[in-house]
Amino acid sequence: MTLMTPEPPMTAVTVVGLDAAGAPPHPALAPALATAGLLVGAARHLAVVPVPVGADTVTLGPLAPALRRLAEAVDAGVPAVVLASGDPGLFGIVRRLRAAGLPLRVVPAVSSVAAAFARAGLPWDGAAVVSAHGRDPRAAVNACRALPLVAVLTAPGAGAAELGAALIGWSRRLLVAEHLGTAAERIRAVSPEQAAVETWADPHVLLSLADPVPTGFVPADAVPADAVPADAASADAVPKRGAAGGMRADNQPAAAPAGGWALPEDRYAHRDSMITKSEVRALVVARLRPRLGRLIWDIGAGSGSVGIECALLGAAVLAVEQDPVAGATVQANAAAHAVHVRLVTGRAPAALTDLPEPDAVFVGGGGVDVLTAVVARQPERVVLTLAALDRVAPAVGLLRAAGYTVEGSQLSAARLADLPGGSIRLAATNPVVVLTGERQ
Repeated sequence: MTLMTPEPPMTAVTVVGLDAAGAPPHPALAPALATAGLLVGAARHLAVVPVPVGADTVTLGPLAPALRRLAEAVDAGVPAVVLASGDPGLFGIVRRLRAAGLPLRVVPAVSSVAAAFARAGLPWDGAAVVSAHGRDPRAAVNACRALPLVAVLTAPGAGAAELGAALIGWSRRLLVAEHLGTAAERIRAVSPEQAAVETWADPHVLLSLADPVPTGFVPADAVPADAVPADAASADAVPKRGAAGGMRADNQPAAAPAGGWALPEDRYAHRDSMITKSEVRALVVARLRPRLGRLIWDIGAGSGSVGIECALLGAAVLAVEQDPVAGATVQANAAAHAVHVRLVTGRAPAALTDLPEPDAVFVGGGGVDVLTAVVARQPERVVLTLAALDRVAPAVGLLRAAGYTVEGSQLSAARLADLPGGSIRLAATNPVVVLTGERQ
């Protein structure tokens, strides 16, 4: 029998997070440095640790050279250490190192997000954490529009000023934490309008809250007295959304709704049956593909059922409704389902002019002029429901002319209905054509 000699274990790269405040690093750093033959980190990180005699260093800029040197070190059995900020597994370098196939040992420090919530005295186990660093900030903005408690890792050009400008019109309070853990640390509570006109120091973390900033949560010496308006502590300042600080009661920032979707019509207030039926709504919501980071327009919202179910699935939603009475119904239904839907009262297409760019649009009301205005904004997907057959061909032609591929289905449902004597019959609902345009 031939005995196999086991291969020696691969030398793991040790990734160590450093605290921004200069707190003592984790005890594991000293022995890792003592044997390191390669040390990788930003210039500011390399400057604050003792570099072992004879060890090579790589200052992070472009990541590719560092990844190559780390892979070579692992192959050669040379111990390597990577220095990073805070928790390197939270939107940090760990993801890129793992993608490169490197074996890792991670020793985190307190993340900037955890520090920001701690400074504000807020629980954050139900918060969503997103990043606007090195990516399209629209997804982060839409998360703040959709969810009651969001932490955003910012970047120059995608910080509190830019996010604040995009959140004007939404009932939000923003906590901006600058220079966390340093002598220059500052935490301010501001409105989106205030954030948009200020200059903020980098790096900073933004917390977006749907609730008013609770009295006593933010240290008094960290927030200027004029930063929080007098009505900020009022229960009527912005809609309540569950637990303290806007956190959802179920601690799930963007989970599928526990009660499901495509809900029966009696789960919504509506008048004269002006509501998208549940069978149709199921397909419409599926076609809109709502999720965290996307913005959905619901035009001709009526009861708001389509937009509300998109919000239940994590999307930010703008409901456009010309009838103020119907608009009040939309708001009441949204409150009943504990989601935030921003209502725009006005007649489309004029009401669409200044709205932020959508990812998908549901057209539940309006004519050719509305659809024309929608496709001019070139959202990824357009979904519309039509009861009149003579409107189908013009809508298909308009979508195709605007560069969309079009799918369509006629939905005709028959529901169980009781008859006298215990019998059951099928009661037909009105057939509806659902068209979906997808941008090529």
